[in-house]
Amino acid sequence: MDRRRFLASAASASLTLALLPKLLRAQEAGGPALARQTLSEAERILGLEFTDAERDLMLQDVAEARAGLGRLRAVGLANDVPPALGFRPLAGGEVPPPQEPRTRPSRVAARPAPADLEELALLSVPELAAMLRARRVSSVELTRMYLARLERLDPALHCVVALLPERALALARRADEELARGRPRSPLHGVPWGVKDLLAVGGARTTWGSRAHREQAFAADAAVVERLDAAGAVLVAKLSCGSLAWGDVWFGGHTRNPWKLDQGSSGSSAGSAAAVAAGLVGFAIGTETWGSIVSPGTRCGATGLRPTFGRVSRRGCMALAWSLDKIGPLARGVEDCALVLDRIHGADPGDPDSVDLPYAFDARRDVRRLRVGYDATAFAQEREEARFDESVLAVLRDLGSEPRPVELPDLPAEDMMLALSAEAAAAFDEFTRSGRDDELDRQTRGSWPNVFRAARLLPAVEYVTSARLRTVALRALARLFRDHDVIVSPTFGGQTLALTNLTGHPAVVVPSGFRDDGTPVSITFWGGLYGEDRVLSLAKAYQDATGWHRKAPPLFGPGANPPATAAFLPDSLLD
Repeated sequence: MDRRRFLASAASASLTLALLPKLLRAQEAGGPALARQTLSEAERILGLEFTDAERDLMLQDVAEARAGLGRLRAVGLANDVPPALGFRPLAGGEVPPPQEPRTRPSRVAARPAPADLEELALLSVPELAAMLRARRVSSVELTRMYLARLERLDPALHCVVALLPERALALARRADEELARGRPRSPLHGVPWGVKDLLAVGGARTTWGSRAHREQAFAADAAVVERLDAAGAVLVAKLSCGSLAWGDVWFGGHTRNPWKLDQGSSGSSAGSAAAVAAGLVGFAIGTETWGSIVSPGTRCGATGLRPTFGRVSRRGCMALAWSLDKIGPLARGVEDCALVLDRIHGADPGDPDSVDLPYAFDARRDVRRLRVGYDATAFAQEREEARFDESVLAVLRDLGSEPRPVELPDLPAEDMMLALSAEAAAAFDEFTRSGRDDELDRQTRGSWPNVFRAARLLPAVEYVTSARLRTVALRALARLFRDHDVIVSPTFGGQTLALTNLTGHPAVVVPSGFRDDGTPVSITFWGGLYGEDRVLSLAKAYQDATGWHRKAPPLFGPGANPPATAAFLPDSLLD
């Protein structure tokens, strides 16, 4: 999660949680006057007003609640224990669209093997898969090439938490043996990939980007790792993420943007986006709670897919916010992401919010039949990227689409994100109370330690209110998607990013051009719940027509050896 406008939420202090110790001390002192004064102070923070009689009546309840909090806190809870509450996007009344029976990838011809295998580093998954099936290159050769690039180029990017050469080469040998027998498991068979370090890999460190967890390891693989192993893909590295899934600063350094090494890669899927864009892996897995795939995908010029909430199991992944966390791929092209989703989606008993709903991507879909809208309010805003966004609509019209203006529900989406603050604070409750949050590298107002502490002051009533407003949003978008298949939005314009993370709708972010300084910009395609196939189809048609995703960072071509960078950027350059 990486949003500059993230709400610390201290202004919504909780009377009950914040002031219990002071109230109890006042009671023990023998008089209600100080307690009344303390309550009155709290009321001003909350925008409430009670009478003295009402305040007196509350005091005993406050005292009893304080004792109950102590008993709750005495019960140890691991990060992987979810609340007995579930977020169900379809509760808004939206109907999942019908699906084709199976995924149909593009037909790609295998190219000859180059003398320098690094010339393959920036190929798409379908291109790599075609060469592997035709035996033009082996999985072991690709794996060694990517491992060598990860090791050589990481001093410039700071995107690698751990290389996994033994595991990777064993999987690559198995992949080659199966390909030699004509038994590919999937289009991902033999393709090397990397995983964000929020996901567990059995026996390897899973640090969550946190100095406090840098020696942490789990015995079992995350569900996504299991599914990609089963698909024949070859995991080569754990990739960096901002500490506890915020930003691009972790205990090993500040992950860089391959297009501009004096700039961070954004986050929190920082290493996944940077590694993909620089050609260090064939594809990568990231996570998003509020922008953690979309933002680094934009910054690094990668293509990112945030699937519908519940589409992909989160078992074995660090929990940040149970009603908002999502797992998805980052890659060089839309079809890469579509093929990865085909292998990782589906229900899992280890994630009670995961679902089994059909998914099938057709690379040859006629996008002229898709009903396309665009966020009229966001497109009308003045912003640096407006000229790029307008050009996207022009390309879609050339493709035979007729984007129509739509209006999104007028709701305080960013204020509704107090759900993220509250759930994250609960996920790291003991971590905060024990003082271990002092071990995190960032100790600023816009960092987790401060947000965890401030969120202890959030009222439960407003948390429930924000959840009810999410239902209002779901119902409004359900009406919108009766008449539309895909909506186009400026990536950081309007409220799309916050709103669609709150409702769980799927989104694809793709490069849409480059600024004068050579850094990429993006556009977002998003759609109805579990309607990834339609969103991916339109995004692929746009990519095929423009080719922005085929541009590569100049410093990371074959044989490149960019200069190493300092582990941390100056504070003035932090995102």
